[in-house]
Amino acid sequence: MELGRPPSPSPGAATLPGVTAPLAGALADGPAIVARGVTKQFGTVTALSDLTVEMPTGVVGLVGANGAGKSTLIKILLGLLPPTSGEARILGLDSARDGLAIRQVVGYMPESDCLPPDVSATELVVHLARMSGLPGAAARERAADTLRHVGLYEERYRPIGGYSTGMKQRVKLAQALVHDPRLVLLDEPTNGLDPAGRDEMLELIRRIGTEFGISVLVTSHLLGELERIADHVVVIEAGVLQRSTSTAEATALSGALVVEVTERADEVVARLRAAGVRVEQAPDAGGQHFAVDLTDETVPDAVTAAAADLGVGLVRMQRRRHHLTELFREAAR
Repeated sequence: MELGRPPSPSPGAATLPGVTAPLAGALADGPAIVARGVTKQFGTVTALSDLTVEMPTGVVGLVGANGAGKSTLIKILLGLLPPTSGEARILGLDSARDGLAIRQVVGYMPESDCLPPDVSATELVVHLARMSGLPGAAARERAADTLRHVGLYEERYRPIGGYSTGMKQRVKLAQALVHDPRLVLLDEPTNGLDPAGRDEMLELIRRIGTEFGISVLVTSHLLGELERIADHVVVIEAGVLQRSTSTAEATALSGALVVEVTERADEVVARLRAAGVRVEQAPDAGGQHFAVDLTDETVPDAVTAAAADLGVGLVRMQRRRHHLTELFREAAR
């Protein structure tokens, strides 16, 4: 059995109560997630405020500082929390009415450390696979495949209490994938990981979206992570939508030209300014790269001429791309 391929139907498998038979086709149409006017209040605290957004299939990054409302939105989508007002749909299913059906076709990786310490990864993942409707043999086979995919195959029989933080995060990812969901919701999956562990987790998430065709909603307050793996990004702040855009659009080429020379960058910049070229970012102390405004097509020629006149080498000259950090700063203003 391969990860990313649904297990064969079995007479012992659970059905989705309240959902009509042609479910697979219905779930494939339209956006993965739709929220319309979603508000969630906890007493006097408003966690989400009139949130209206559509999130496509693929890998979507949900960006926001701690307390922005990311986890609250995920719990509403899963049917674990009712919204105070508004409605949310996930894979075409209503979160307020179809919570059980949603949780059978959606995987969820919680942020909190919620794993039982006295059972092995195999025992836990098999148990949750069976709870999702897989019969015993299929659940065991599926659990083995999923744990192998997340890099825990050799350690799968050890008690989870002896696992490192990175290994526990992999167990949480495995249990979210074991029933072959159409969409997984990953809440801060890189929390507590060192740089190497973050890179490995991000690569696993990228493979889920690209190789196995499972849509992903991943939350993070680290924008650089989402820039590496997300096709679309949604920015929320204090429960309010700030931006929803494709990553390609958010990081589109800017109107600046990044230049790096072998030496004497300050002199090259001075020569360009004398020629009327606007320098957007001067070189740092001792640095040999800077940025100029790409106001017209003559600017690259001016850079080349300045370098040639001073007899310095031109290492690179390329259009600068925006970063998601810039998007977040704009949204927070």
